[in-house]
Amino acid sequence: MSRYSIEFLDTLPMDTNREIARQHEAYEAHQGVVCDYTPFSMIIRNDAGETVGALSAYSAYAEIYVDDVWVDARHRNLGFGRKLLHALEDHYTGKGYNNINLVTNSFQAACFYEKCGFEVEFIRENKHHPKLSKIFFVKYFDGGGQCRGVLTDAEDG
Repeated sequence: MSRYSIEFLDTLPMDTNREIARQHEAYEAHQGVVCDYTPFSMIIRNDAGETVGALSAYSAYAEIYVDDVWVDARHRNLGFGRKLLHALEDHYTGKGYNNINLVTNSFQAACFYEKCGFEVEFIRENKHHPKLSKIFFVKYFDGGGQCRGVLTDAEDG
């Protein structure tokens, strides 16, 4: 029997990343879907050119996943976070996506996301530290027809 070892790394080697991507894409194509993982960021600046807020996210399959929404402490409660989320939604509306997902801890901005039209999908309770319970939110795009994430017949051939 072969011996194996497990290593913890800060990042994967590039050749490993390429092989993972190649095999994932082959498996997805066999299943008739395509991930098309695309990371992106957005920033909002004031007239002086200072960054007052940022959003980092990625698209995969037919969904947008928000990793982080941040507004500088000096500029909070002025609508910048809402502007970022609305710009995100406006940018992806009608482009074949199904929904936007995000997760926050219970001590963070759950009420803010609800005010922005996100719905609580589920809560993962942390029984030891309730402030660290995770709240999973979703916001569905209206109409437009989802076409992302699924290979067309021509691509599937």
